[in-house]
Amino acid sequence: MHKLLSGCLAAALLFVTAASASAANVTFNGTVSATCSLNITAPAGTMVPDATLQQLSSLPAGGSPAKISLTTTGGVTLTVDPLVSVIKPSGDTTATTWQPSYDLAGVETATNAASPTILELAGTNLVDVHLTGTKAGSDKFANGNYIATVTVRCE
Repeated sequence: MHKLLSGCLAAALLFVTAASASAANVTFNGTVSATCSLNITAPAGTMVPDATLQQLSSLPAGGSPAKISLTTTGGVTLTVDPLVSVIKPSGDTTATTWQPSYDLAGVETATNAASPTILELAGTNLVDVHLTGTKAGSDKFANGNYIATVTVRCE
């Protein structure tokens, strides 16, 4: 009887250990879209004239940039649009070439960039937006206030 019980127990263990196992794989999908948000932290820059009155800019001492905080998932392009219009004093009748530019600091960097910058990395960047107006030849900036708006895009 003891041998019979041992044989049955061995057969039962064999049956339990011989049970087949199965496995299944499941798949997960997800998409992170390229996003970008701009938050204006200093909405107005200040331009100052140079000694010759042929340049008006936010870049030299005394001038200051407008400031933007840019947060992105990466895969976007930062650009500044050409100026469409400038409010200037009536005494300024000569042509001015206006050039917006920016400095970028954070997860990516750029200095005095005027052309589009591709931002590949996710994170936050600080953007200092500048504007420079330049007169040609002997033309000079007239006395008075100059107001221009620079459009910054992140697409």
